[in-house]
Amino acid sequence: MSEPFDILHVERVHPTALHELRRRVLRSDNPDISVADPRDEEDTAVHFAGFLGDRLVVSASFYPSTPPMNPQLATYQLRYMATDFDVQGCGYGAVVLEVAEAELRGLGAQQLWANGRGTALGFYRATGWSTVPGSEHLSPETQLPHKVIFKIL
Repeated sequence: MSEPFDILHVERVHPTALHELRRRVLRSDNPDISVADPRDEEDTAVHFAGFLGDRLVVSASFYPSTPPMNPQLATYQLRYMATDFDVQGCGYGAVVLEVAEAELRGLGAQQLWANGRGTALGFYRATGWSTVPGSEHLSPETQLPHKVIFKIL
């Protein structure tokens, strides 16, 4: 378990650095399920990692995207937001989002959107995201309940 005085360091990383955490947390550690997005290697994709010391504990990737709401706004889609199991609830995911949002604003982003897992909606609401009414769906990748969420920057 992480100590309360641990300081999270956030940096941009190559997407492959995030694959192991993505797989373990978001895909039940199943080696047969892909954790790569076709847009991962695009120059416009932005990948963030949160580290406690040299241990990767949070991942978040952002891709320019036409959103299902407010299409007139410059928007990035969040995918593969994952926080390692033993540090969930410690605020590290919120720190990564805060750093990412500041950098994305600098790139001209006006809005973020994602397909938020039902189990993570409380986290997203607490960090300023809103849900799109009537957007409930099962993820084709995980078959878990999701809702479309967004945040105006």
